[in-house]
Amino acid sequence: MAKLLKILPGQCYASHKVIVLLLTGITFTFHYCYWNPKSQHLKSLLAGTGTAVRESHTKYLQPDALTPSRRDVLVLTPWLAPVVWEGTFDIDLLNAQFKLQNATIGLTVFAVKNYMSFLELFLRSAEKYFMAGHRVNYYVFTDQPELVPQLPLPGGRRVIVLRTQSHQRWQDISMQRMGAISRGARQRFLKEVDYLVCADVDMEFRDHVGVEILSSLFGTIHPDFMAVSRYSFSNERRPESQAYIPEDEGDFYYIGAFFGGSVAEVYRLTEACHQAIMIDKANHLEAIWQEESHLNKYLLYHKPTKLLSPEYMCDHDLLQDMQHRKKLGLSNIVRRIRIFALLKNKEVKSNNASQKVQSTDGR
Repeated sequence: MAKLLKILPGQCYASHKVIVLLLTGITFTFHYCYWNPKSQHLKSLLAGTGTAVRESHTKYLQPDALTPSRRDVLVLTPWLAPVVWEGTFDIDLLNAQFKLQNATIGLTVFAVKNYMSFLELFLRSAEKYFMAGHRVNYYVFTDQPELVPQLPLPGGRRVIVLRTQSHQRWQDISMQRMGAISRGARQRFLKEVDYLVCADVDMEFRDHVGVEILSSLFGTIHPDFMAVSRYSFSNERRPESQAYIPEDEGDFYYIGAFFGGSVAEVYRLTEACHQAIMIDKANHLEAIWQEESHLNKYLLYHKPTKLLSPEYMCDHDLLQDMQHRKKLGLSNIVRRIRIFALLKNKEVKSNNASQKVQSTDGR
């Protein structure tokens, strides 16, 4: 009994110490979560409002369960991923909901060698149309940091220049993107942004491109393969390549110029593609369309949670077809051109001379 009485004070002291530490931890966690700007949902519940969307009073038309938003195009894939077309979303409603996330979007772009000539138009048009009203980090990968244009940007939007290596062949420049984005995601993007959008520099934003595109993982349907059989897709057909896709497989053909999602999902995609590219390189192989071929292989077996229609990557051929149909008085499936792919002349593509960039529709 005497032994027990000697032990008890020590045990009580130890228990008291544990309780104090637990209370300190709970108090710290509460204050962090409550004052963290991304914890509006928790703050709303703690305040007794009973709802986290009380702030949103956006007026919009009631959805009709018996009336589809579009009858002329696919708006939902067999794996229940929405396909984004004009007429399938209410941007005001989406913006109101998105602002509750207090999120930041990253946009990566590569301006290497003579592709630097496209960068100013890219940034200026993005400032006009890309994620208007939201926080954006432009991550510019370049071998010429001193030539990055200095544009006036509003609060919450900034250009971050990241030095990257150049290569002799444009194919190698193109393929290095996957590794660079993967490293960037691991080293800084995960800490700085919530979503990451990856774009080619030789394009121009021409209409609204906003939060309607965001999802865990999105890809963009290539305009040249919008209405063709999978047997006509330009996939890698050599079984020895890591990008190989059999002819009887394939959902859509995705363009490599515009994809994205959450930073974690983009990291998984780019890291997988980079590793596949490195394996092919070790075996003296290069996929038919470089990183785009590996992107298509990844998205075939890791289905995107959202697809963007060719409105988000219109090319010269699609534009001509739209203009021709308009002259004939026919309706167009693609109703808006949100992003336009600029034509590259041979000199820019071969990196032998710098040329001015011009739109191909006379603008």
